[in-house]
Amino acid sequence: GEKEKELFDAFMCWCKTGDKDLSTSIADAKDKAPAVTAAIEASEGKLAQAKEDLKSAQVERRAAKEAMAEATGVREKEAAAFAAEKASAD
Repeated sequence: GEKEKELFDAFMCWCKTGDKDLSTSIADAKDKAPAVTAAIEASEGKLAQAKEDLKSAQVERRAAKEAMAEATGVREKEAAAFAAEKASAD
């Protein structure tokens, strides 16, 4: 008897407060849903922009490497020509 009554009272208390807590939690989640959706959309926009920036940076990096390779080739030819001219002058 007494133990069962205590358990029943504890269960009924939980049912009353649990329902209220659950209702509050659902209401809070419904309130937050639009903000979360907006944050996801904003993040998707930032991600798309970051991907575009990355592609642009990769193109610029590739162009810079090609320009450096070309400049290095020109300098090596000039250095070889200078060395040959210097050797013939000596």
